Amino acid sequence: MMNILRVVAVAAALSWTGAAARADLIAQVNLTHAQETVSGTPVTSTGDDRPLAHGVGTLVLNAARTQIAMTVTIYDIDVTGAQTADTNDNLTAAHIHVGAGPGANAPVRWGFFGSPDNDNNPDDLVVTPFASGVGGTFTSVWNLDEGNAGTTLTTNLPAILAGLSYINFHTVQFGGGEIRGQINFVPEPAGAIALGTGAAALGLIGLRRRRAG
Repeated sequence: MMNILRVVAVAAALSWTGAAARADLIAQVNLTHAQETVSGTPVTSTGDDRPLAHGVGTLVLNAARTQIAMTVTIYDIDVTGAQTADTNDNLTAAHIHVGAGPGANAPVRWGFFGSPDNDNNPDDLVVTPFASGVGGTFTSVWNLDEGNAGTTLTTNLPAILAGLSYINFHTVQFGGGEIRGQINFVPEPAGAIALGTGAAALGLIGLRRRRAG
């Protein structure tokens, strides 16, 4: 029995080590107006209050570190220019900025909507406006050689992995960005599952030893 448990523990540990080496990294992003550095509350062009925009997204950095796949859904920002009658909430641009933590601004390093447009090698952007309501979903891929101002995903990766990047969406009213979410990558859940399996197997060995004693 002890030999079997040792084999299970070693296999689980090796499985976790391999998974960790190959793992994708995942960032769950919450975009809010409060995270932006701009002042003011969202209003219409006539000064009336409008809904507070927000968004949620998932970004996946692949194991080879050659691309970041993105799916982000935003709410109460007009992604077509025709979802509301007013223009203040119209989407003008969307980017990933790299080089700053929360509360600070950083340069655009990958624009995927509006200007600059760095989603071009190839252009992977798909925008799906809501069938009803205001907002939509954006899917795209930041590929290895794409980047703004002479940079690429490769050159930006160290800062991104250090938590110094964010995604934001700009509107007519908030040209500097209406909603923003910091990007913090963590290992994919599979690594944690394998780790748990290894820990459980090691725990069984310890239990067996205590019983044998």
